Amino acid sequence: MKQKITIDHIGIAANSLDAGSEFWRLLGLIEQGDDELVEEQGVVTRFFPLDSQGSETTNIEILEATGPDTPIGRFLSKRGPGIQQLCLAVDDLESMIAHLMANDIVMIDETPRTGAHNSVIAFVHPKSTGGILVELKQR
Repeated sequence: MKQKITIDHIGIAANSLDAGSEFWRLLGLIEQGDDELVEEQGVVTRFFPLDSQGSETTNIEILEATGPDTPIGRFLSKRGPGIQQLCLAVDDLESMIAHLMANDIVMIDETPRTGAHNSVIAFVHPKSTGGILVELKQR
């Protein structure tokens, strides 16, 4: 299975969007668009695009939990602020999920769901990736 795969964004859990944004602003990055509440995931997101490489742009995504009993809230209570996930953009998300599952990769999402900016995403379980939460996003 051959697909173009790029880094879409790196998700960083923070106690607040402002605290999590400080360093990236000091580097000279400027957030793009408005902060977005993704109710289904219990998170508010803020994106900082890096320089564009052609039509592809890699982003830093700051993640603030809406409460302690959310995925980001639980991550923060266990590990504190830091990298929470790596998001890879793929050409055909559904066929990638099927390919991974056929090769015994454990998916958190066996069918795609809606993520920030109405993107179509699916998460791969960290036990199948060497301990990294990988988000796959339909390009």
